[in-house]
Amino acid sequence: MRKLPVSLLFFLSFLGVLKAQESPVGAWKSISGRSTSILLITPSWFTVTDYSDKTFLASYGGTWKPAGNGEAEVTVYYNTANGEQAGQSAHVPIGIINGQLQTSGPGGGQQIWTRLDNGAGSLAGNWMITAREKDGKKNPVPDGPRQTFKLLTGTRFQWVAINVQTGEFFGSGGGTYTFEEGLYKEKIEFFSRDSSRVGTVLSFKGKVTGNEWDHSGVSTKGDPIHETWSRNQD
Repeated sequence: MRKLPVSLLFFLSFLGVLKAQESPVGAWKSISGRSTSILLITPSWFTVTDYSDKTFLASYGGTWKPAGNGEAEVTVYYNTANGEQAGQSAHVPIGIINGQLQTSGPGGGQQIWTRLDNGAGSLAGNWMITAREKDGKKNPVPDGPRQTFKLLTGTRFQWVAINVQTGEFFGSGGGTYTFEEGLYKEKIEFFSRDSSRVGTVLSFKGKVTGNEWDHSGVSTKGDPIHETWSRNQD
């Protein structure tokens, strides 16, 4: 297992002792000057994204799992600031102090994360797009290295399109969402491909059956979409 560079450990090293009743799963927020950082954690995946006003700055993410002794094993799948870190793994401390996550760098500076939600909700988890409708027919998405996945906590979402083998980044967007009575709504807070879409509210029809999510509506470009997302059980 290769060690992660200190610069990445700065973001991933959560200080403190994790108590049984204090799970890090959910959404977290940190603000530094005009920059906002959003951390989403599901039971096995995470993303961290930085943005300022409507400008997308950087994002990275991957998988994590408890490793015992107050640590977690983290594997990076992509990093827009340093693509060479894709595929690297490390054991890092993970914990919560007084209801907040805290990070510390080698110089002693700290970053404090405030909880936005506890990760509970019918759509919470990691989803992979597995089918799209074209010409009136649902077609399976090929099981190749280029994949699009979406993390959802109780109130926030982020989709990411990457090559899972190389870590190549194709795009990402995220913000807040609601899902009530078959209506799924997103409000975009950051979008790597088109900052003019920030603030846009999109509405979709949605239905969850088991681990499949039927999702239909109009994309940010105004194109009709009808997709199937499948919950990732890893």
